[in-house]
Amino acid sequence: MITITKSMTSRRGLFALTAAAAAGLTLSACNRGGGEDGGSGDRVMLAVSTQTNPFFVQLVEGAQAEAESQGLTLEIQDASDDSATQANQLANAITQGVSLVIVNPTDSDAVSASVESLNDADIPVIAVDRDASSGELASYVASDNVAGGTQAAEALAAAIGEEGEVIVLQGVPGSSASRDRGQGFTEGIAQFDGITVVAQQTANFDRAEGLNVATNLLQTNSGVVGIFCENDEMALGAIEALGDRAGTEVTVVGFDGTDEGIAAVASGTLHATIAQQPEELGRQAVAEAVKVLADEDTEDEVSVEVVTVTEENAGEFE
Repeated sequence: MITITKSMTSRRGLFALTAAAAAGLTLSACNRGGGEDGGSGDRVMLAVSTQTNPFFVQLVEGAQAEAESQGLTLEIQDASDDSATQANQLANAITQGVSLVIVNPTDSDAVSASVESLNDADIPVIAVDRDASSGELASYVASDNVAGGTQAAEALAAAIGEEGEVIVLQGVPGSSASRDRGQGFTEGIAQFDGITVVAQQTANFDRAEGLNVATNLLQTNSGVVGIFCENDEMALGAIEALGDRAGTEVTVVGFDGTDEGIAAVASGTLHATIAQQPEELGRQAVAEAVKVLADEDTEDEVSVEVVTVTEENAGEFE
């Protein structure tokens, strides 16, 4: 029996030995041919906020592909954007004795208690796309959302000639992705004296809500010439609200670089999207999990590049 003492001195704890001890093996000894099924024996839970959003579907696909190549058993849990549901799923991870948890939080604050409970159970935690506000993480894999928000501001400003009224559709309140993208956009747009943000409201990263919120805000702000949406789903909803005004009278910029978002950029209704690489986020999260389970050093934070996609370079992402 190996006793592991967990250090709480840093934000990102090193949990690899804990996981190895709990599983009774290391990944290198888990034999890509070590069990009858050729798997590692390690069970990794991937708890995602939702799979109704195409972005997270792609994230899961990337994670599944990497897990299969590494011989890991990956158990997918979908919280349907409900923090209480995700808390129950993470509690089940403890009772079921999984080896490691990868979590894409519905809410960065709400998930913290679950992360701390997993810490107490000596189950390593990796966050992907969205951070946890507290608790120890073995690694955090995400795009640079602050930088991406600034890139969105610059793209929108250039498209509207650096002047005019704009509105902002915000994501899920409390999520680090919404907070960071909003921060980057606010800081970026502040550099343009001729631009005024006249309204901002949450649409919860949802297309239908994006349609409704954009419709209401456009009715009360008839002079708007630009819209920034903190993800492509809301941007597609805003485009639907605008009708034939999208891409002509009103410039829309999104975030994520989903397949439908890229297609809208190519068609001219969406001026730009800040392309994340969701499949790469999922792949990198599992790659970090492999390191933890193998008792190897992990990166405190893994940053996946974001790219501003416009009509000029959309073909590279289709």
